[in-house]
Amino acid sequence: MTPIAQVWEWLDAVPDPEIPVISVTDLGIVRDVDWEDGTLIVTVTPTYSGCPATSVIAMDIETALRDHGVDRIAIRQQLAPPWTTDWLKPAARDKLKTYGIAPPQPAGGPESCPHCGSANVERISQFGSTPCKAQWRCRDCLEPFDYFKCI
Repeated sequence: MTPIAQVWEWLDAVPDPEIPVISVTDLGIVRDVDWEDGTLIVTVTPTYSGCPATSVIAMDIETALRDHGVDRIAIRQQLAPPWTTDWLKPAARDKLKTYGIAPPQPAGGPESCPHCGSANVERISQFGSTPCKAQWRCRDCLEPFDYFKCI
């Protein structure tokens, strides 16, 4: 059996299908990895219960593990406690900003524009490119950007 630490390294290379610059581990949705009777159990909590990417994430995890020679895999979905943006790794926040998505903030809005750094931003819509993001715009550089909502 492959050591659990190695499995975590492999999972760290599995990108989120909606935001490919962060991995499923950066996102914090992989809750646990363990061996049970020769089967690798990967426990995943979706960002929200209706997330359309959940099945793609499970398939991508399974494919990555099979590519590394793991043939007995079970993906378990755990809904409680629900995922929160607090589970994002600190590096994920930096990767989001570099990608042009403002990372979540406790105040409920972005600190600054991920393009130019200006704090002069406004919300355009509570709904962005995916249900977990809102659409914002910088009043200085005039660029629109997604804001990863706090959940």
